[in-house]
Amino acid sequence: MATIAVDGAHVHYEKTGSGPALVLVHGTGSAGAALNWGQIAPRFAAHRTVIAPDLSGAGATVDDGGPLTVERLAAQVIAVIEEAADGPVDLLGFSMGATVTAAVAALRPDLVRRLALAAGWAHTDGDEYLRSLFTLWQELGDAAPASFGRALAMTGFSRGFLNTIGRDQFEALMPNMPPTEGTLRHIAYDLTVDIRELLPRIQAPTLVIGATQDITVPVEHSRALHTAIPGSSYAEIDAGHVMLFEQEDLFVKLVTDFIEAPAAPEA
Repeated sequence: MATIAVDGAHVHYEKTGSGPALVLVHGTGSAGAALNWGQIAPRFAAHRTVIAPDLSGAGATVDDGGPLTVERLAAQVIAVIEEAADGPVDLLGFSMGATVTAAVAALRPDLVRRLALAAGWAHTDGDEYLRSLFTLWQELGDAAPASFGRALAMTGFSRGFLNTIGRDQFEALMPNMPPTEGTLRHIAYDLTVDIRELLPRIQAPTLVIGATQDITVPVEHSRALHTAIPGSSYAEIDAGHVMLFEQEDLFVKLVTDFIEAPAAPEA
């Protein structure tokens, strides 16, 4: 366990394994890196130094409780990379974390060797479905905390996956995402996301991964990210939003094959 001070925040991160650095950036939710990456981080750590920060609002990270911006969150990831890694890293962001890691790659290309974005999006304004879903989460978090967890479990996973795991395991998912102050801060951030101007500045080889059954951030958003990032590659997984749980083996393989592929020869 390590902590670094970044613009008034004390940002916690975990560092495990050995080898070239892979930084994992979590999505929305106060459980942070432990919930998103706890199951699969050991698989990467077998051949990588895995660094997993908790962004403001999550895990053991403590800050002033103020509004979150992409610049503020990107600065936290940048600081962790500079402290914990030796040279450029491979960077993987999931959902909200994809918006942050894309910004890091655009703002500090010297720190990013390869970039992978899973279930991300470029902007919320202009997509009434996305705006309304995040607004509904806010309203449920304020008025119906029990329903909040159920709604996020329903939208986070595909119908087939939920039916496969059965009622008991489905009910066990709901406490994983309580409407804490940190989670609601993340949702407020989600409502303001707009990184469109940053995407053309990304220089690192990039893999965008979409989930075909995603009803949180529909797959069209991943396809749009791919189109907007010069030279990026694209893959889809037949799963809901939390593809890294539904199709763990395939997700790990896609990311591993991408970050371990030989560098393309220079023109």
